[in-house]
Amino acid sequence: MELWRQCAGWLIQCRVLPENHRVTWDNAQVCDLAHALRDGVLLCQLLNNLLPQSVNLRQINLRPQMSQHSLKNIRTFLCACQEKFGMKKNELFEAFDLFDVRDFAKVIDTLSILSQTPLALQRGFRPFPDEACVGDDDIYTGLSDQIDDTVEEDDDLYDCVEEDENEGDDIYEDLMRTEEPETQQKVEVDKRSCCLQELRQTEEKYTNTLESILQHFLKPLQPFLQPVDIENIFINIQDLAKTHRSLLHELQESMLHSRAENLHQIFIDYKERLLLYGRYCSQVEAATKHLDKITSMHEDVKMKLEECSMRANSGRFSLRDLLMVPMQRVLKYHLLLQELVKHTVDQQEKENLRTALDAMRDLAQCVNEVKRDNEIIRQITTFQLCIENMSLSLALYGRPKIDGEFKICNLEKKSKQDRYGFLFDKALLVCKKRSGESLELKELIELQHYQLRDEPSGEKDSKKWTHTFLLMDLYGQGGYDLFFKTRELKKKWLEQFEMALSNMCPENSTANGHDFQMHCFEDTTSCKACRMLLRGIFFQGYRCSRCRMAAHKECLGRVPACGRNSELSGTLKKVCASKLFMSLTFCLPKMEVCVDYYGLPPPPLEFGQPLLLSVGDTVELTRAEVDLQWWEGRNLTIGEVGWFPCSKVHPFVPVNPSDVRFAGNMDRAGAKTLLMTRSDGTFLVRQKDAGEFAISLKFSMDTRHIKVTYSEGLYRINEKKTFKGLLVSVVNVSFKMLSLQFPFNSREAKIN
Repeated sequence: MELWRQCAGWLIQCRVLPENHRVTWDNAQVCDLAHALRDGVLLCQLLNNLLPQSVNLRQINLRPQMSQHSLKNIRTFLCACQEKFGMKKNELFEAFDLFDVRDFAKVIDTLSILSQTPLALQRGFRPFPDEACVGDDDIYTGLSDQIDDTVEEDDDLYDCVEEDENEGDDIYEDLMRTEEPETQQKVEVDKRSCCLQELRQTEEKYTNTLESILQHFLKPLQPFLQPVDIENIFINIQDLAKTHRSLLHELQESMLHSRAENLHQIFIDYKERLLLYGRYCSQVEAATKHLDKITSMHEDVKMKLEECSMRANSGRFSLRDLLMVPMQRVLKYHLLLQELVKHTVDQQEKENLRTALDAMRDLAQCVNEVKRDNEIIRQITTFQLCIENMSLSLALYGRPKIDGEFKICNLEKKSKQDRYGFLFDKALLVCKKRSGESLELKELIELQHYQLRDEPSGEKDSKKWTHTFLLMDLYGQGGYDLFFKTRELKKKWLEQFEMALSNMCPENSTANGHDFQMHCFEDTTSCKACRMLLRGIFFQGYRCSRCRMAAHKECLGRVPACGRNSELSGTLKKVCASKLFMSLTFCLPKMEVCVDYYGLPPPPLEFGQPLLLSVGDTVELTRAEVDLQWWEGRNLTIGEVGWFPCSKVHPFVPVNPSDVRFAGNMDRAGAKTLLMTRSDGTFLVRQKDAGEFAISLKFSMDTRHIKVTYSEGLYRINEKKTFKGLLVSVVNVSFKMLSLQFPFNSREAKIN
């Protein structure tokens, strides 16, 4: 029997693969086994089946969607093979041998050696090979080409993996168990009253549990632990206890004196206060790890914890058990209210309770999203650490979408280069593989300046690395060709690119006169349209750069009209051109630096990189609000964009800025005549007979014209890029197109 089939049989023995897995079929191929093991999840579970707790499954990604997650899983497996099973480094395959399936024979050899280790033999599993092997070297040839076309695994494959998502649920149910009505009363019991009773009793028991944690664990442990350890283990549980004391009191008062008629308002009022759970649920896993670490290192702490547990609940539940309970409680309120709504007859009361139910559902979703975002931040940090020369935080570019290998070429150079890419909402990081796990950043492509163009493969459809699409510069000045190994990989990347571009420039971003942009909200914020919370910890939604209105992506088309745009709405009337241009010019926010700023203190993480300032520099603001300390702008002296304290600048007064750019009312022929004798790069802004504007420029001994359109209070020079003022368009184009250099009425020296 071929060695890979014997390997599959051993994995079935070890209860890692199900007995009916496709590797057991008569027509099975080695790529079926490779695909099952490729993400490293089953390999980590294999080690736990051979030696319980040899791999902490919380440290691996059980449903890896990105290549780096799978590679991390594989490396966790390899590390445990050395540390727990005593295997030598030369007996192990490398991570890419499995993930890229470049040497699957080595993977089989490693598993064979693992099957013969003392720990594996003690489990009673028969090692392999246990019979003569049929020569199968040829079947590994070209395996890396087949793997991407293999059918995706069914979720049933992961049934053997022990997930901890519901950890603490049994403990919660045990603690919250309420008294059943006596048998003779069950028939006549009012179901609505039962729901109210369960809500009150479970809140009492939960509040008592929080008080018990404080009284029987936190307080007695303080002499044994450092303050930082107390904070890391108990997080904000004191704040939770205080909040629930108050919530319990109001629930009891409502049920005792008001027949629970104001119950809905209590939950609506407490929705934002219960957002404390976002922090708790995000950090509780790290808290339990920290607790485990301390107890393993300090015997006195371990003994004290056992003593505390005995006093608190006769040793039934440890502190580790109890720390998981709050995460369960906050996700139960909407379920309790759901039952209450079901058994409420009065229509007005039912409607009120539905409002409270929506609030608690929103809270649960928000807490889950905060947990998810914290996990994403940890993943982003992992990516950041493997990229050698990436100085900026990757979180500035949104959430990761997809990563992996592709070939890329600049439309000018035309030479393909092998690269590894990370796609985020706002940017594509193009990296070059280095030795080991490290990568070198070669290029950072900001998606706001590009659009997608699909390229059908045609006759080359079946060949490798011929599946391509283009990233085209919005200004027509270049772009990139991206090539993928298979049609399926191209499809995945194309879908994620479309999703990223849709997130950055959503369909209704300019609806009702707004200018919505992805935004990191520092404070708890609700959507103006649906009144639900903007969820997560970074780039939670969209904010209008004018009126500061906040909204979910799906709600952008339903928000009220922009409050600061009414004066520009409707058709642009033809007025004195020079006055109009002059007024728009002075609306452009520019500041002059009055105090040097060299990056200290740095701006908040969610904002971005600092902008270095020297006295006398001119800064063009891109984001600024009177009540915020940090502003974003472009330093026109050095051409860089970043954040700086608003106290470092004061208003800049320009000297006749319109004189050098605006040429008045003029047609194409007049512009061509005016620019004919000027150098390449000279440009002007003119007004056409219809009252519209255009930019004319001298380029390659010819005159070219860029139409400037106006609608919904915004100027546009293409479909995707909008500007708040006409001069902003000119300045932006001058930065993005090297050919715009000299205003026609200025001396021929480059503008900043």
